[in-house]
Amino acid sequence: MYSTSLKKYLYLSIAAAIVTITLKFGAYLATGSMGLYSDALESLVNLFAAIVALIMFTVSQKPADKGHVYGHGKAEYFSSAIEGALILVAAFSIIYSAIQRIITPHPIEKISIGIIISFIATLVNFIVGRILIYNGKKNKSMVLEADGKHLMTDVWTSIGVIAGIFVVKVTGLVIFDPVIAIAVAINIIYTGYKLVSRSASELMDASIPVEDLNKITLYLDSLKEKDISYHSLRTREAGRRKFISMHLLVPGEWTVKEGHDHADMVEESIEDMFEEPVTVTTHLEPVEDPASMKDIGIDRKKTDAG
Repeated sequence: MYSTSLKKYLYLSIAAAIVTITLKFGAYLATGSMGLYSDALESLVNLFAAIVALIMFTVSQKPADKGHVYGHGKAEYFSSAIEGALILVAAFSIIYSAIQRIITPHPIEKISIGIIISFIATLVNFIVGRILIYNGKKNKSMVLEADGKHLMTDVWTSIGVIAGIFVVKVTGLVIFDPVIAIAVAINIIYTGYKLVSRSASELMDASIPVEDLNKITLYLDSLKEKDISYHSLRTREAGRRKFISMHLLVPGEWTVKEGHDHADMVEESIEDMFEEPVTVTTHLEPVEDPASMKDIGIDRKKTDAG
């Protein structure tokens, strides 16, 4: 159900890309504007990125199997990284084309028509971009959020292009057309960089957000009243799913069943804190045994040696 409900937004993104490509290339053909050409080129990238996002999202929703026992959630990060890279490619392509137009100026025709068509395309991208970002954050989907941010960079690109064309219309200085295109391209380079760096961080098993971690530690600290403490708390994310592991220190006099029942309680309580899927793994240790404190690090051997 989750997969089906979110896929509709990716199909919406693909449809929006097709509409805006048609409009923007039409505006370019009507005006000959370098800015509009660059804007249309970015929308073409949007279409490819949306298709990649749909593929990666579909892969991420596949259930765990023998070869991927932790699931396929990280596929979403590849989508975000690819989108960020495509944004960078589009930005540098815009800069290159704009420099060529500075060297060889070209008059812009039918400016009013170009502005109107570009404004309509921009409005489409803005509406769809906000929808994707909202639902991406709501459902903890990096694919949707990244795709939405990609569309919003396109919105800013279009606004800059429209502004440049309007200045050309008012002043008659065609140099503003490629200059504005370069300025906007520099701005979207930053967005592409953020998407790529975020994906790289998540692929390297970054911890869950601080606010989520604080909720968990606050709960675990409250367990001291039940003679339960903890250490070696580790977290990571893979798409929507959070993975949380810890060592629970319990009285050594407890029976195996008693300790197991309390561990189940802890795991279920943490899982209930979040709407998205959570996998909690606990390891029971006797609190009186000094050896329990020797496996806090991720590498037991190195910790013991230390």
